[in-house]
Amino acid sequence: VAPDLRHHLARRAKFKEARGMALFDEGSRSRYEPCKVVAEIGCNHMGQVEIAKELMGLAKRAGARYAKFQKRTPKELLTEEQYNKPHPVPHNSYGETYGAHREFLEFSKEQHWELYKYGKEIGIEWATSVWDVTSAREMIEIPCDYLKVPSACNNHFEMLKILRDEYTGDVHVSTGMTTKREIEDVVEFFEATGQAKSRLCIYNCTSGYPVPFKDVCMLELVRLQENYSRRVKEFAFSGHHLGIAIDVAAYTLGAKWIERHFTKDRTWKGTDHAASLETPGLEKLCRDLHATYEALALKGTDILDIENEQRDKLKYRKK
Repeated sequence: VAPDLRHHLARRAKFKEARGMALFDEGSRSRYEPCKVVAEIGCNHMGQVEIAKELMGLAKRAGARYAKFQKRTPKELLTEEQYNKPHPVPHNSYGETYGAHREFLEFSKEQHWELYKYGKEIGIEWATSVWDVTSAREMIEIPCDYLKVPSACNNHFEMLKILRDEYTGDVHVSTGMTTKREIEDVVEFFEATGQAKSRLCIYNCTSGYPVPFKDVCMLELVRLQENYSRRVKEFAFSGHHLGIAIDVAAYTLGAKWIERHFTKDRTWKGTDHAASLETPGLEKLCRDLHATYEALALKGTDILDIENEQRDKLKYRKK
């Protein structure tokens, strides 16, 4: 056997062992679950609650299960110099300084509660990323399924401690611009109190806007599962690429969550719109992921019902 093939087979064996389960149940149904799609609205609401609600409704109708936002305390998160500097891309700025821009886009705790309740009314779950200690303390009061730690803050252990020790929902952590040692540090931090396997979800992510396909590095999902499938609860993919060509690959490689930035109009003012999906793109993504879920099965019988007529008409018979 060629060395490269031996290496591939060894990795696959390790991957299967790491997942700790067969790919299929005893019947024909695979162990895949329907993918949970997160519409990352982020700050694409442009500081307006009514636009945020409209985006939640569009995401719901497109098939997403979660609408996710972001929560920052700019004066806590930024240095004085960062706060008072101009926005690096002036035409995307909502204020004279970067700090003023960030303040303009922030929702209050009460506004996030309003969005959480609105989501319950229309049938989509609310979630948010938290970027600092104050934001974490405010958002853990909302009884949501999970809170997210962005790649930029996954080494902020004072904030992680609040999410681990004072919050009961799951904690999702992105790993863009993060070393393997830093990922291990996060997992060990949750393992220290026995909560990694029951509450921690790790995301494969590349921090760029947008990310070219060659830098998505999708096989990092395999490496994460090889190392952590027995240690954390779930795995996910946060995509910053353009289009929807590769998200199904993340799902089939083991991502139970797919998160994509979402907007109504990619030409709107703001940093994230250009790397976001609009409603038709999100609809197609949800459609494709559901179709893939349905397709991931073995035949229940040698000849399916749909094949019987074709077999009778076309199957070769010796005369």
